Amino acid sequence: MLSERDIGRIWFGCGNFGGLGSSPHLRHAGDSEETALQLLDHARHVGLRRFDTAHTYGGGASEAFLGKWLRDQGSSFVSSLQIASKVGNPAGCPPGDTPLSAKQVGLHLDESLARLGLERLDLYYIHEFDRVTPLEETLEAMSRAVDAGKIDRFGVSNATLADVKSVRDLAGSTLGPRFDFVQNEYSLLASRDAGDVIPYCAENGLRYTAFSPLAGGILTGKYRFGEAPAAGSRLSHAAGFYDDYLTEDSFAKIDQLRQNGDANGETMAATALRFVLDTQGLDGLIIAPRRIEHFDSYGFEQP
Repeated sequence: MLSERDIGRIWFGCGNFGGLGSSPHLRHAGDSEETALQLLDHARHVGLRRFDTAHTYGGGASEAFLGKWLRDQGSSFVSSLQIASKVGNPAGCPPGDTPLSAKQVGLHLDESLARLGLERLDLYYIHEFDRVTPLEETLEAMSRAVDAGKIDRFGVSNATLADVKSVRDLAGSTLGPRFDFVQNEYSLLASRDAGDVIPYCAENGLRYTAFSPLAGGILTGKYRFGEAPAAGSRLSHAAGFYDDYLTEDSFAKIDQLRQNGDANGETMAATALRFVLDTQGLDGLIIAPRRIEHFDSYGFEQP
């Protein structure tokens, strides 16, 4: 079972609301508003107080659904939460501009705040580095947002060690003290950051947060090596995205995970999350359950 301390380290990810992540081609495969609100209610019941979304998730639906839920929770409860969103995904950038231009940062931040019904975001991430916009321009836009009281903390996602170091070097006196979080993919099947990014974050006071700790559901044991994914599953919708994990070596690790879970009386999902939570130097992780029963399989106690 997850302890109270574990639960305090877990973010509820809203990346499945209205679509699967940011892809315009997967809007049909996301959770409906009704499902999203039910999941958010249950997240509150099990004690989660950190919520992660992005400007482009579901084409904006993710922030809109979360914002609708927040408005129904009462100001006292909302003030106890930590809400994170992101800017800079190519899916949200119009032709002729770049995802992390100062114009896009300012525009998307205001849109995110409006959808969420907030005056300030607790945490705002660079979603992806666009490699075209000068980093100085993006960070200056973030600094202006801090000065305007629109964001409290700042982070980067999908970042290499070089990216993290560059942001630390260039953040300046306004943004530097606000640079707190690094959010990257990390799981039993994607553990490369354990060798460099996670230790660097721990040594420099940055909070590393793992997304996709279940590798898109592969670590729950519902897929089999060499077999086509079931219709309607994440892998059936996102064909090709997870190919690097559908190898014989990966499934050997999954079989070992199953054995470890059986030995400890845990589900594979709970065992996979424990692997991430027990990684030295890692601050937290993001879960994105799509059904209420998923909370049980992760190790949450019934409220």
